[in-house]
Amino acid sequence: MAVWLKTMLVVLAIVLPTGARAHEIVPAIVDIGFADNGVVSISIRANAEALVAQIGPQHSNTNDSPNAADYDRLRGLEPAAFAATFAEFAPALAAGISLGADGQAAPVHFEGIDVPEVGDTSLARESTIHLSAQLPTGAQSIVWSWDSQFGASIIRVMDGGDEAVYSEYVLDGMTSKPVNVSGPQPRGFLETVGDYMAIGFTHIVPKGVDHILFVVGIFLASTRLKPLLIQVSSFTVAHTVSLALGALGLVVVDPRIVEPLIALSIAYVCIENIWFGHLTVWRPFVVFGFGLLHGLGFAGVLGEVGLPASEFITGLISFNLGVELGQLTVILVCFLVVGFWFGSKPFYRKLVVVPVSTIVGLIGLFWFVERIVTA
Repeated sequence: MAVWLKTMLVVLAIVLPTGARAHEIVPAIVDIGFADNGVVSISIRANAEALVAQIGPQHSNTNDSPNAADYDRLRGLEPAAFAATFAEFAPALAAGISLGADGQAAPVHFEGIDVPEVGDTSLARESTIHLSAQLPTGAQSIVWSWDSQFGASIIRVMDGGDEAVYSEYVLDGMTSKPVNVSGPQPRGFLETVGDYMAIGFTHIVPKGVDHILFVVGIFLASTRLKPLLIQVSSFTVAHTVSLALGALGLVVVDPRIVEPLIALSIAYVCIENIWFGHLTVWRPFVVFGFGLLHGLGFAGVLGEVGLPASEFITGLISFNLGVELGQLTVILVCFLVVGFWFGSKPFYRKLVVVPVSTIVGLIGLFWFVERIVTA
């Protein structure tokens, strides 16, 4: 058996069971509200089973952790049973949260957890954890952080309803910027750009496995710079347009439709790489079409984060720039690993393009079927 075929089978055995969406470790969404009596309400949307099983951000997927079996057991519990289990864990969670008020600690208290029905256990379950804290009299601002073992968080200060008036991406173990209790002050331009670029970049590297594989498929189509730039430009223009339309709410497509098609886009570009020995004339148009789908996927992420009206344009552009930097990073890595060394070699197509496209294409097909079945 050829070496590349053995390698392909090993990679498939490792990657296929995990899936791209199955149990991803993603940043928690932390919604913060202030009351006139100094009470702070905190609602955290997160994969609560991963928190209890102590599966941290060092794992991109729960299946990668040695605690995966414990996680799977928790994932199968009915809402009431898991809520009782989580209540036992809650003191550890509260101890890992630091809410500072003008330099003083404001201890948080566990109020309860909303747990969805079991549903499809091949997918992560997103629960909402409710906490509260009492601010010291006269406190003017708060800062948020939690233990690095819990991963990154996205804090959103709410206006009393469903609208976020402030949002910030907080890296593992880091502390947020001060937030005024009386009303968040507008962030500086550079702060806004930095925050949303970070969110866009990390959505690609390392979290966006399906987007990474699509870019790899684009890279493998040709070793020449011009065809690569044409494809990347088509993809960029397309996902920029659909990201903007999705973020504005002008185009809304059910993720159960978008996600399988994104997986199919990975398989398609790889099939073309294998079937044709050159870049087809229609390839840029196909990439443009698939870019529209990927942009809608990006818009879903941005919708989760929230874009305050005062930062909408800056945040949207910065998020897109972060996505672009993530994609260019993937291309650069591909070039440095294989393109620079082997791109001009006569065996490049036979020993690199075809086997790698086969691996990536099969992963895309697997995810397509998985997402259709679990939709």
